Amino acid sequence: MRLLLVDGHYYLYRSFFAIRGLRNSRGEPTNAIYGYAKTLRKMLADVRPDRAAVIWDRGLPARRVTLQPAYKQNRPTMPQDLQPQSSWLQENISLFGPASLGVEDTEADDLIASYAAAAVKDGAEVVVATNDKDILQIVSDSVKIYSTSKEAPGGFALLGIPEVREKWGVAPAQIGEVLALTGDASDNIPGVSGIGPKTAVALIARHGSVAQLLENSALIANDKLREKIASSADLILANREMVRLDDSLPLPAPWQSFEICPRYPELIAALRDCEFLSLLKEVEEEAGLSTTIHQQELF
Repeated sequence: MRLLLVDGHYYLYRSFFAIRGLRNSRGEPTNAIYGYAKTLRKMLADVRPDRAAVIWDRGLPARRVTLQPAYKQNRPTMPQDLQPQSSWLQENISLFGPASLGVEDTEADDLIASYAAAAVKDGAEVVVATNDKDILQIVSDSVKIYSTSKEAPGGFALLGIPEVREKWGVAPAQIGEVLALTGDASDNIPGVSGIGPKTAVALIARHGSVAQLLENSALIANDKLREKIASSADLILANREMVRLDDSLPLPAPWQSFEICPRYPELIAALRDCEFLSLLKEVEEEAGLSTTIHQQELF
């Protein structure tokens, strides 16, 4: 069994900025909807999962805001043209087949990690579609990252442990250790002043974790670096907790229930309303083929 988990908001913004200016005859923006629809359909064709779900952010968890009240406060407000498209997608993306869900006061990363852990425990293979580096922490022999790539056969790749190690210089499980030192500007998580990725990777490669680094900080030969690490211990430990993914959340629905069942009549009506003529034709032909296959199975 293969489970596909899609980071909903990542592809929402990616689709919005990739295609600009697309509107229907009523003047309503449809660029993000169109881009998302095309991306999701390609993703399903590439990965060929047995189960699939799009997971959405539904607010910030209290533990992160308590640790760092400024968490993600640097994020700009959602563009006005994207707001109605976001609502449309969250309400209608399930028409394409995958489930669509989120949990209040929960970030998609944590719910994705929890579903991945549950599925792997049940013996499934998991593919996560995202570009969020936090998720790299859960990459394993059973969990891979879907990534588009012009150089790869078919235009996509599934990134595993070797690819993460090659790009980051550490194992997937140590990504959080590196981020604890560097921080994450995109999430407004401050790092240790003067410590960039190269230094952070070298420190974690040698010590294994920030806990071991702090315990053995006296072994750091560089005086300035040793002082920075020692004086920033509280920040480093807070950062490590900030980037830790919660993989044991209560699941709103079992992953086995995420059967991929396109609701063609509703989907065709929705695409027609959006005025996606070429995509509408594709789906109508697909729906006819699907119906034919189903009838053959029955008889």
